[in-house]
Amino acid sequence: MISQLRGKILSLSPTQVVLDVNSVGYLLNISLSTYDQLQHADEDVVLLTHLHVREDLLQLYGFATEGEREIFRHLISITGIGPKMAQGILSGLKAEELREAIQTGNVAALTAISGVGKKTAERIILELKTKLGKIELVQTSDVPTSDQLKTRSEALVALMSLGYHRAVAERALRSVLQESRGEDLPVEELVKRALQHTSRP
Repeated sequence: MISQLRGKILSLSPTQVVLDVNSVGYLLNISLSTYDQLQHADEDVVLLTHLHVREDLLQLYGFATEGEREIFRHLISITGIGPKMAQGILSGLKAEELREAIQTGNVAALTAISGVGKKTAERIILELKTKLGKIELVQTSDVPTSDQLKTRSEALVALMSLGYHRAVAERALRSVLQESRGEDLPVEELVKRALQHTSRP
């Protein structure tokens, strides 16, 4: 079982990274959150991994933090959620944000993620609310509240309705949130500022 890999980045996209480990290239599927952390890496990086095994396929998934990997494993334990959907969910919300949304029952934040319907969101909350309480995640002072998550979700939906790809919209929103330093911005202002960080779809 491959638990982690250390190597140099050969190629990187919002959904995949290829690591050179002792002259062997490993393809790992990653979330947008992990992608953000790898973008500026210029030396060897370490990624925690999960190997998904099917009869006809072996797929490696990579994670920047243990908290993200643990939530991923909990997500794929839910009926109807495979690794690709779990990867998408962790791209829509960071691990801390996802945990907050689940523990507060924020269905709106989950359904704003592409591919997650209301029934799936409710099932995630029902099955993981207690389990996630046992996961040790790095706690920070800027973990968003339920209202902030809802606002961000609405802004994301608005950007996607304007024709922007979800990954592009996510990156733009994160840039705005970093610049605002925790300031509570209404949906309209979030969208307005995010548009300044995107090219036309």
